Amino acid sequence: MASSRVPPPPSPLPPRPNLAFRRLRGPRSPAEFAAAVRRSAREIGERVSCDARYVGRVEAGEIRCPNYAYERVFLHMFPGRTLTDLGFAPRSSVRGRGARAAGDTPLAHLTSPARNPIETQEACEPYDTQDPYDTHEHHENREESDVLRRVFMRSGTVTVAAGSLAPQGFPIGAMTAGRPARRPGASEAGAVEEAVRRIRLLDDRHGADGLYRRAAAPLRTAYALLDAGVTRQSIADRLHSGAGELAISVGWLAHDSGRFDDARSHYAEALATARTTGDDALEAHAFCNAAFLARDAGRPREAVRAAQAAQRAARPLGSARLMSLLALREAGGWAGLADRAGCEQALVRAQVLYERGPSDADPEWMSFYGEAELEGLEAQCWSALGDWPRAARHARRAARLQDPHFTRNIALYTAELADDLARGGHPDEAAAAGVRVLELLDQVQSSRIRTMLAGTARVLLPHRRAAEVSAFLERHASLPRTAA
Repeated sequence: MASSRVPPPPSPLPPRPNLAFRRLRGPRSPAEFAAAVRRSAREIGERVSCDARYVGRVEAGEIRCPNYAYERVFLHMFPGRTLTDLGFAPRSSVRGRGARAAGDTPLAHLTSPARNPIETQEACEPYDTQDPYDTHEHHENREESDVLRRVFMRSGTVTVAAGSLAPQGFPIGAMTAGRPARRPGASEAGAVEEAVRRIRLLDDRHGADGLYRRAAAPLRTAYALLDAGVTRQSIADRLHSGAGELAISVGWLAHDSGRFDDARSHYAEALATARTTGDDALEAHAFCNAAFLARDAGRPREAVRAAQAAQRAARPLGSARLMSLLALREAGGWAGLADRAGCEQALVRAQVLYERGPSDADPEWMSFYGEAELEGLEAQCWSALGDWPRAARHARRAARLQDPHFTRNIALYTAELADDLARGGHPDEAAAAGVRVLELLDQVQSSRIRTMLAGTARVLLPHRRAAEVSAFLERHASLPRTAA
């Protein structure tokens, strides 16, 4: 007797990589290209959420035809070309049920529309509906791993410019013009690691504004080295970790200079790199910075979720100081949600963990995290909750405790103090603190600090008849404008 079961549909064909689109990206990293897409969108009044993962999905052939908004942006970026020239399928071939072959849509897409990119509806958002801050195993599925691997491991040949790890003192390593003279080895991995250290050192002293664009070249080179192929696993691991840390460092420079969309894209790039290699330390760092960015961008609930995801990733690492910092990131999110109880609980946890002291498990990038940073981040929490006297006490302590090497942080904590004093009804003290910040701006270039000072100046305007306040406002008004 014949079986009554319906035979399964044929297996869907694997997507065909979009090589034309990949060529158009050229030597830019996925994050840099995504930033260019967003800038082009703004030029024509469109709004798209393009990031490194979206670029990867296009290049992997998962997005056969973009939605209309992306179509307008791409055609604006590449005038004279059609969608077909950009490597996309004609819209008529992917729209509507009648145009789709039986094998074009896997059965899972029909039974689980919430996770389906649904190309026939031209949905081209960069992320699916899964929670990016949930690190549970059922979200670490094969599809995501394959997508990320295509984005970062097989993105095509990239030109490696000679000395691109050496702008403004970044090390060159064993590089020659064009492609690497040989497969990347220990010297190249060391060059990437040294570039990360150099960026952090310069940021500590001078802030992000003057560094961001220069740091893009080392990041491009780091991913180009991965593209070149590595024979030894130990070197591959170092290069992946170094490239991810470099993406975070460049993302932080974007964050501190007010380029939040660029920062988000770089952090996503680092997170993708971490997940392709199972690097818990890198994943925790990427989520840590994503939490900080979400808080500053006015998305406090996302900040809480990212900080909690960072703690899940960091737990096996055994660093109490790292867990302390991540608890502070969570506290900042709760403060943004005006949840005082949640914030206080996270702050107590951060303090207890911090008091366990340093250990060999503490990541190298946490060199900035000492008692001053602990006080400064707590000050920001109380400020967000509107407790100005408590915020000012912690900010004052932070500025006093900070190592003189960290010029940027001294300016940041003092700017926080000025704002807390101004909002707490102490205009003269606020103006004096503001003047101290202005005196540091010859050495420090940080849009974040300038934005804080501008807010303080607005709060102090009603007190402009006071001599000290007037002097601060005049000096603040004379600040030169900085290029975006």
